Amino acid sequence: MGVAIITSARHYGFMTMVTHQPRVAWDAARAFVIMAETPYTATPYPVMPHAVMLHYVDFADQVYRRLGPVVYEALENTRGRLLENLERTGGDRTAADIERGAWRVRMEELLRSRPDLTDVVLELTSMVLRY
Repeated sequence: MGVAIITSARHYGFMTMVTHQPRVAWDAARAFVIMAETPYTATPYPVMPHAVMLHYVDFADQVYRRLGPVVYEALENTRGRLLENLERTGGDRTAADIERGAWRVRMEELLRSRPDLTDVVLELTSMVLRY
């Protein structure tokens, strides 16, 4: 039977919210790879032309300001590898799967060493996964 690492208990009045660190890391990995594959600048949604999706430049800026240059550089490197793979293979998803795995590990290590960044990672993830 596996044991989950649970961290970052927060108290909200009579309720305690517990963050499941591996889930936060996995969701963040998915979000960061999604953003690494998005257009560089604003793009209207085809179904709703007046709505604009979140784009890479804004997300990358948030990552740099909130998580620092090391995480930003990793995001830039991921984007470069994914775009290179797209050009080379025409869209093989294997590279994105590999990048998601690498980001999961990266996020787990970040959250383990800097649990104070949990809320920041959750906010960045929610910026992406709500679209």
